[in-house]
Amino acid sequence: MKIYFLGTGTSQGIPVIGSNHSVCLSTDDKDKRLRVSVWIEADDTSILIDCGPDFRQQMLTSKCAIIDALLFTHEHADHTAGLDDIRPYYFKQGDISVFAHQRVLFNLAKRFDYIFENENKYPGAPSVIAKEVVNNESFKVKNLEVIPINAMHGSLQVFGYRIRDFVYLTDVKTIEQAEIEKIKGCKVLVINCLREEYHSTHFNLEEALHFISLVQPNKTYFTHISHVFGFHEEIQAKLPDNVFVAYDNLTINI
Repeated sequence: MKIYFLGTGTSQGIPVIGSNHSVCLSTDDKDKRLRVSVWIEADDTSILIDCGPDFRQQMLTSKCAIIDALLFTHEHADHTAGLDDIRPYYFKQGDISVFAHQRVLFNLAKRFDYIFENENKYPGAPSVIAKEVVNNESFKVKNLEVIPINAMHGSLQVFGYRIRDFVYLTDVKTIEQAEIEKIKGCKVLVINCLREEYHSTHFNLEEALHFISLVQPNKTYFTHISHVFGFHEEIQAKLPDNVFVAYDNLTINI
């Protein structure tokens, strides 16, 4: 299985528009972060998790040629705003399967009604096959099993996903023990870690490290990172040996 980090930044990305913060001015490519998303390839199956406003740029850079399924964690714009740019994939391969919570599918159908419309469709608009994700019900993309993991982003429900020994969670603040049990035994965990200071809807560093101690993965990669967390190399120097700061275009194999 190949994991490609398409974006590892928080909702504003790094650099933040108009910011003179030292991290936003960094010349280190690892400090330049697009909005958070990941591409998974396994057994000739290609899956994207989230589709934010940087989607077009991410697809051009990664050279992702096909999308078998698009999985959404939740409806916030930094995770969904790039949906229109699936058009080249639709023109090449037909309807794109989109998996999300029923609430998220409803939200997307309001915002992107021309994509979800079945009658009198605008010429050139892409089409999707909407598939509801239900907690405790795994589903398949081709022959690849996907296990949804239920978590809370403040007061908003979000889904993470487990595929074999890989678990992806972002925008998580709290998660129940029954869901943690679904994660245990994974080899690679990706988890949001916004900054060191407390935040009301995201893990900070202390909370992320505590969560890792509960799950005990072989390796963990932090994503959804804010510029106020600091420079990539300085963050990495603070972390345990098996915990890493992900960065855009990082590729790992499991």
